[in-house]
Amino acid sequence: MDGNSERLLTPGEVAALFRVDPKTVTRWAASGRISSIRTPGGHRRFRESEVRALLGGDVRPTANDHSVL
Repeated sequence: MDGNSERLLTPGEVAALFRVDPKTVTRWAASGRISSIRTPGGHRRFRESEVRALLGGDVRPTANDHSVL
C-alpha cells in the first residue's frame, strides 16, 4: 500500500489495540513516541502499518513507559 491509500486509525482505535486510554495515545504522539497525521480539522490519525508494527514488535509503549520507541 502506498502512503496515500493506507488506512488511518483514530486515537480511540489505537488505544483499544494497546489497551490504554485514548489520552495516553495522544501523549505518545505529542512526545514523538508514535507519529501522527493531522486532519484538516486538527484531529490526529495514525498509520495502521506503523501501529501494527509496534504491536508486533518486542517494544510496546505502555501507560507508564518513559522510554523512547
